[in-house]
Amino acid sequence: QVQLVESGGGLVQAGGSLRLSCAASRSIFTFNAMGWYRQAPGKQRELVARITTSGTGGITNYAESVKGRFTISRDNVKNTVYLQMNSLKPEDTAVYYCNADSAIWGESWGQGTQVTVSS
Repeated sequence: QVQLVESGGGLVQAGGSLRLSCAASRSIFTFNAMGWYRQAPGKQRELVARITTSGTGGITNYAESVKGRFTISRDNVKNTVYLQMNSLKPEDTAVYYCNADSAIWGESWGQGTQVTVSS
């Protein structure tokens, strides 16, 4: 089993920044990839950013709506994935969920952290 613990959400004004963290209870190398999803009220959950765990850096991909503003990264020692969010917009308001995909453990989700961007 895998536990993912998120932190870093909160309330911020438009144009501000937040950094989300997701600490995994297993080695990051037991996952194929880790990522962040978000779900706004009345909308479906959507992928925000994803990073593979192979190699030293990993391959990243982003939703078009966050490209150039958000950066996903990982700390292999701390088994933690981060999402640096800059130039936040009110439409970024959502519950953000950490996700990990593993051939060993299957798919795992964190409990979610609220991000609210005021205009």
